[in-house]
Amino acid sequence: MTRSSSLRCAALAWSAAQLCACAAGPDYRVPEHALVQSSAANAAFVGAQGDASVTPEPVPERWWRLYDDAVLDGLVASALAANTDLRVAGAALARSDALLLEARTLREPSIAIDAGIERSQVAGEQYLLRIRPPESSDYAARVTVGYDLDLWGGIRRGIEEAAADRDAVLAARDLVRVNVVAETARAYADICGAGLELASAQETVRTQRASFELIDRLRAGGRATTLDATRGRLLLREQESTLPALEAAQRNALFRLAELTGKTPAEFDRGIAACASPPRLHQPLPVGDGAELLRRRPDVRRAERQLAAATAAIGVATAELYPDVRLGLALGSLGAIRDFLTAPTNLWNIGAIFHWQANQSAARARVAAADAGAVIALANFDGVVLRSLQDVESALNAYVHDLSREASLLGARADARKAADDARRLEAAGRADAFAVVDAQRTLASVEQQLARIEVAIASDQIAVFLALGGGWTSEGANELATADAANGSLAANP
Repeated sequence: MTRSSSLRCAALAWSAAQLCACAAGPDYRVPEHALVQSSAANAAFVGAQGDASVTPEPVPERWWRLYDDAVLDGLVASALAANTDLRVAGAALARSDALLLEARTLREPSIAIDAGIERSQVAGEQYLLRIRPPESSDYAARVTVGYDLDLWGGIRRGIEEAAADRDAVLAARDLVRVNVVAETARAYADICGAGLELASAQETVRTQRASFELIDRLRAGGRATTLDATRGRLLLREQESTLPALEAAQRNALFRLAELTGKTPAEFDRGIAACASPPRLHQPLPVGDGAELLRRRPDVRRAERQLAAATAAIGVATAELYPDVRLGLALGSLGAIRDFLTAPTNLWNIGAIFHWQANQSAARARVAAADAGAVIALANFDGVVLRSLQDVESALNAYVHDLSREASLLGARADARKAADDARRLEAAGRADAFAVVDAQRTLASVEQQLARIEVAIASDQIAVFLALGGGWTSEGANELATADAANGSLAANP
């Protein structure tokens, strides 16, 4: 092939590459029939309709600051700075960034440089000569440039796939952050809740001990039976048996909090162990609506990006059905050092390489597999959307019903206090015996314990709502995703 014909061949191949503006496989858009596009998924939450305990106001990014608790703020900051799961997620994102960069380099020309120099002497006898040939100094240098025209967009689809995979890892990192924040708040609430229940149980033990001592004195005076004293002792011991379980629960929560903040169990914060008031909002919870939820939840973003990656994989597989054309250019020099870069030593070549796999059974099987992968990704996407909505509704349902239980228990406590006061007045007037007072006090203590438990449950419910809503990560990830995908109609850019 002459130089002019080689140049013409390369020019024609380049022109073909410019004319081919399409890429194999489907262009990605969020499917119209995906659940995320439905009006029902984007509507107001069922549990938020007509209930004064929640509000459709947007969920703040740093929802834990609504509690106005400096200790909780410090714990969350420590967890975000030192949590090992977040460190793993950050490293995974850095790896995905590197893989995306590697995929993008396939659009660049490949350039290889080879060079060498040697001092040598050939053997005369290999030429059937019984002489000693002279020594020689030789060199070789070559620069090779190659460029894949990517006529069918296989490389472009590969870059799209890598970019979507990277965005999915970014969303996974945000999901870890959501869980770390929520679990840190939950551990803190569990510590304080156990302290509250422990204080209530200790008060009940004191009441029960006083009751038993009174009954024991009455028994000694002949005004109570041995059975009464035995029953009193049994009730006291039953109540005392609840204390170790509460103490263990509090200690375990302290250990869990230490792990979340990157500390060993031995380094748990002993000062927090004195907390006996779990964090709680006494204002309507901001929950937004379904549309905001689906934009914010990192697992929804991750599933959508996985669908985008699976769609791009179809294009990568489809491009293998078509011929691959590469342009090549080589420049070099080869010869004796004394003739370095002289005309007899210079060499070059330019051309195009055409490759096509005629037997396409394997390629078509890969396309079919990629198609199935996209179907799986869409089903997973729909499933994540459904689970996210169910998570919120279930968390709201538990929260609203626990508030209702608390209201009932507050009424029961008022009645129990009145009954205890009435029993004491009747005893003072000689119209009731000590057993009536003891029984009323025992009922009041039981209601107080139930109230402590429901207060702990409500604190946990609030955290569960914020976790289900996907709160707890900054908008940095969403902004990056929207910028990267504004051109392809992704969920983040066009929800």
